[in-house]
Amino acid sequence: MPLALLALAIGAFGIGTTEFVIMGLLPDVAADFQVSIPAAGFLVTGYALGVVLGAPLMTVLGTRVTRKRMLMFLMVLFIVGNVISALAPVFGVMLAGRVIASLAHGAFFGIGSVVAADLVAPEKKAGAISMMFTGLTVANVVGVPLGTSIGQNFGWRVTFFLVAGLGVLGLLGVAKLVPEQPKPEGVRIRHELAAFRNVQVLLAMAMTVLGFGGVFAAITYITPMMTETAGFATSSVTWLLVLFGLGMVGGNLLGGKFADRHLMPMLYVSLGALAAVLALFTLTAHHKIAAAVTVVLIGALGFATVPPLQKRVLDQAAGAPTLASAVNIGAFNLGNALSAWLGGMVIAAGFGYTAPNWVGAALAASALLLAVLSGAIERRTGNDGRPGVPHSPAPAASGSLQGAIHPASVSAPR
Repeated sequence: MPLALLALAIGAFGIGTTEFVIMGLLPDVAADFQVSIPAAGFLVTGYALGVVLGAPLMTVLGTRVTRKRMLMFLMVLFIVGNVISALAPVFGVMLAGRVIASLAHGAFFGIGSVVAADLVAPEKKAGAISMMFTGLTVANVVGVPLGTSIGQNFGWRVTFFLVAGLGVLGLLGVAKLVPEQPKPEGVRIRHELAAFRNVQVLLAMAMTVLGFGGVFAAITYITPMMTETAGFATSSVTWLLVLFGLGMVGGNLLGGKFADRHLMPMLYVSLGALAAVLALFTLTAHHKIAAAVTVVLIGALGFATVPPLQKRVLDQAAGAPTLASAVNIGAFNLGNALSAWLGGMVIAAGFGYTAPNWVGAALAASALLLAVLSGAIERRTGNDGRPGVPHSPAPAASGSLQGAIHPASVSAPR
């Protein structure tokens, strides 16, 4: 794997840290700004919505520059947002800083996925994508617990300054290691938008929303579930999240390895197993050891779907993958927001702290049904998803995704 993937992984590490570390620092932030915990929760919701909106917006704006320069700009945006959050005098300014940082999230992973895939041979694309996403998963093992501990002991503002420093490292890495490519000529937004007429692209994005949403239906409420139901001490939640992160790392790497060989079977197995484990969590949540093991499995199975789903979008939108890839990252965060809301509803309705697990199981099972439908359409009509029109991959040059990097070099999807 080329060193440029390391630069992308460092940027992903910083982005993953800033996204999730706020969950452990909400009480401190709320106390500092004298707002309620639910009000401070807008720092999580606002970030997620910023990713959903920022992914297509930043990608469209980036069509006029090279992908390397756009990645550098996104890291600068990320740094500025985290510095604003660290210096915020009032809650509204911190929320604005969170939103600014979130605008870089979707486009960085979307454009980064295309760049990562182009750096390796076609049969290693999913593995390259998973290497970049390893930065995000490792953030949950190292960055989030460490950032939470630093914030609780030295102040949450220190954490955000350190996260901004990670952004600086990512920026330098992209500038030094990611190869410069000529700006594609003749790229038009309509080429990128045309990918959304492909039913397979839409199905892949729906699988992303529902499948990863199933994970966050449970994990969003892991603290009350583990302390009130399993009987863990509050201090143990940090280590449970580390276990979740370790599962994410392993699942991400396995998903990337097997998706390059058997993409759809990998999705069937991971989504089906995820639905079963989430349903089982309603029982294992009552026992400490069983609950800890289940948390690892949820992380592993949830992130085993990430490389194949991202590769699925890239493959199906081969003529114009950048916008579709970025929007799919937004779909992950849309799933997070949707599942957290649904999980909160069932708890508020009095069904208990384990009820979100049933919500997650239902979402993952729905994603599995869509995967089966997608596979059936592919077998009947071809990858293109349109009856009678077989899919023709974008032409490749010298083992690279020539069509992905130069959308204008292939015909626009009809």
